[in-house]
Amino acid sequence: MKIIIFGATGYLGRHIVANLTAHGHELSGFSRNAANDATLQAMGARAVRGDLAQIDSIPAMLEGQDVVIFAAQLMLEHEKQVTQTIVDHFEGSGKTFIFTSGTSLMSIPTGGLWDERSFAEDEPFEPKRQIAPRLINEAIARDSAQRGVRAMVIRPSLIWGNGGSQIIADLYHSARTTGAVCHIGRGLNVYSNIHVEELAEIYRLAIEKGEAGALYFAVSGEVAYGVMAQRIAQHLGVPTRSVSVEEACEIWDKGLGKIILQSNSRQRCPRTRTQLGWSPREDRVDILEDCLHPDYAAATERAAPSWVAPRKAAS
Repeated sequence: MKIIIFGATGYLGRHIVANLTAHGHELSGFSRNAANDATLQAMGARAVRGDLAQIDSIPAMLEGQDVVIFAAQLMLEHEKQVTQTIVDHFEGSGKTFIFTSGTSLMSIPTGGLWDERSFAEDEPFEPKRQIAPRLINEAIARDSAQRGVRAMVIRPSLIWGNGGSQIIADLYHSARTTGAVCHIGRGLNVYSNIHVEELAEIYRLAIEKGEAGALYFAVSGEVAYGVMAQRIAQHLGVPTRSVSVEEACEIWDKGLGKIILQSNSRQRCPRTRTQLGWSPREDRVDILEDCLHPDYAAATERAAPSWVAPRKAAS
């Protein structure tokens, strides 16, 4: 199939391109500059130059494409405009549109404590006010199934793998800036997670087997933030430290401190496993292994203060 990806040069997008190219699809990627053009060409994808701020220019980018995957990072209102434009253009075509959401939408603030609640696809929950508009954007995509668009939503959990997880990088950042790997409160709070290559496989399976209007979660495990912090601290030879939400906002930012790093967000994905026939490979289920990936510590050591111990080989 001919497939265009918005967000193709990002962490997730690059892995989706690699997966789909390996399975014989013809890939194009949205590009804003010459550097992105070169990145896409090196991945075997055609660069489609454009500007998502120019909403009227989007339909031309979609011409001749069988599938659109939206995996770009935009402000929610802008994301809404782009999503609406895509479904309007594809109305009545039967073509495939996959919208990427995220399980931070389902975060439950606990100040670092564990929460027993866990959700499967379409089970009711109450989103935080700040992120609730994402549900509207998901609905625009899913409801377009009634307008002749084969639209689906994939809602990934915390993404990791190959040394590219932003959350793991953020934990390393706390070590570099404070001398300790920080977690909020007792660090018992949990986010479900997924290896980036397994997530890319779910996109491929959704293209091949997914049902119009469906919501698919992407989950292969869950680990408490405090456990992740401890593993990284042992690797760097530094302590862990409990911080308040207010301190976390200073170490990271308000989004991480007030929503993600103090919350639980736990999911199950029975629809993904049954409808798409997906299950993760055994060597892609342990996020703690990725916590020791050398790329994270290498980034830390490039600006490392004297307290950072030399990296030790992972056992």
